[in-house]
Amino acid sequence: MSKYTIGVDYGTLSGRAVLVEVGSGNEIASVVFDYPHAVMDTALPSGKKLGLDWALQHPQDYIDVLTHTIPEVLKNSGIDARDVIGIGTDFTACTVLPVKDDGTPLCFLPAFADVPHAYVKLWKHHAAQDKANRLNEIAAARGEKWLQNYGGKISSEWLFPKLWQVLEEAPDVYAAMDHFVEAADWIIWQLTGVQTRNSCCAGYKAMYNKTTGYPEKAFFKALDPRLENVIEEKLSCPVTALGQRAGSLTAAMAQKLGLTPGIAIAIGNVDAHVCVPAVGIDAPGQMLAIMGTSTCHMMMGTAEYQVPGMCGVVQDGIMPGFAGYEAGQSCVGDHFAWFVDNCCPASYYEAAKAKGENIHQYLTDLAQKQKVGEHGLVALDWWNGNRSVLVDVDLTGMMLGMTLQTKPEDMYRALIESTAYGTRMIIENYRESGVAVEGFYASGGISQKNPMMMQIYADVLNMDIKIAGSAQGPALGSAIFASVAAGSAAGGYDDVFAAARDMGKVKDTVYRPNPENAKAYDQLFAEYRVLHDYFGRGANDVMKRLKAIKAQA
Repeated sequence: MSKYTIGVDYGTLSGRAVLVEVGSGNEIASVVFDYPHAVMDTALPSGKKLGLDWALQHPQDYIDVLTHTIPEVLKNSGIDARDVIGIGTDFTACTVLPVKDDGTPLCFLPAFADVPHAYVKLWKHHAAQDKANRLNEIAAARGEKWLQNYGGKISSEWLFPKLWQVLEEAPDVYAAMDHFVEAADWIIWQLTGVQTRNSCCAGYKAMYNKTTGYPEKAFFKALDPRLENVIEEKLSCPVTALGQRAGSLTAAMAQKLGLTPGIAIAIGNVDAHVCVPAVGIDAPGQMLAIMGTSTCHMMMGTAEYQVPGMCGVVQDGIMPGFAGYEAGQSCVGDHFAWFVDNCCPASYYEAAKAKGENIHQYLTDLAQKQKVGEHGLVALDWWNGNRSVLVDVDLTGMMLGMTLQTKPEDMYRALIESTAYGTRMIIENYRESGVAVEGFYASGGISQKNPMMMQIYADVLNMDIKIAGSAQGPALGSAIFASVAAGSAAGGYDDVFAAARDMGKVKDTVYRPNPENAKAYDQLFAEYRVLHDYFGRGANDVMKRLKAIKAQA
């Protein structure tokens, strides 16, 4: 009789549960639940205004995902719930919240319901950039060796800049919290009743090292004397490796979800990292790009190399026995959504409607008729800052070469190309630092929906591109880890590599570079690189000056 696991993928705007057959990896049923509070970037539910570069969420939405999607997938699949042997989850990261000792979020308490810092800080909360800048300056001045494991810079998206912002701007919130936890770990806490801290979030987002632990107290004291004992006071939970069992489903939660109490709950994971086994990768040198609103680039290596501008290298950070490398782009799908929402005339929407297409498909149809370079544009993909390799959220977008003849489809294609150039910068940066990138896989919604974009990537990178066999890569990856948490005795696996080989999958379609296009894109990428370095490496800080003027206004 078949056994099943459930993978729950928490994204930026919604959560998704997928029921997966153990062994085959077949996806039996899936349900999506949109967060009622979405992303709070202008105001709290009360209407209280938020500052520039804020991005919050409401933790109740995460619980609602479980109680809406899991009973629904069980109902839709028609399976016996007793055959479900485990649950795995993944989350955007670094997405963090302050909680009490029992796991209660501070924003649930009446005293903090209208306090912005009491809510979840989403991964793209960038209002702590000044703290990140200061942290990097102090770490560099002190010669902290661990800093180079993160490419020489800690991002404002990560845990400690966000926690420092809470301390600085809302000391009452800082004092009231007993723990500052990743949402990835908080949701596991809700399922098991046990607090855990996963090695992926801790390693990539909280400066934790498997061998040396967190940075020493003297470093935190140098940031702010009040942070000297921050690990003991706010992050005291031990770190647990990926693939482990976090605990068992509580009776109370089992009743809400319609599952059997006591089934395995996998240790928390990050949405990008968990995708690697979902495409069957079990060896180093194979890069996986998870492409959505942003893109994360995941890869395993045989050794830890310190690469400028990468998000991090963490031993066992993706799968056991390998150094896990992470890089990323802060704005990919968000580019295209911004463009169609703000830069397309009504006539384009009308033409798309007449053809029975959405606006993205209509623009793609027009753009794919162009030859490489025909539009005469080059753009910088920094509409939401630069994650890799510059690690600077104060950088902004740019498009060069527009004339009175420039059309929306030209700009749309230029934005797509800019994201491909950004990925090529990441790959070349790895190679220049001694880290081999020998293969390229793509996952996420964009990779499934836009063949033109995937062909552009193949041409820009001059590499074959394999496509994930599942449209639900993170959820499938989470389900794979759930099967390992359950173990072979329950019908799962004892080895994540074996589980990945059996349950991971790619499509038959492979995008191969067109030699003529690849040669033309080499020229365009050279221009992109000049602009990238000129505006991003300090030669001209006009983007930051404009942003400062905007803040003053």
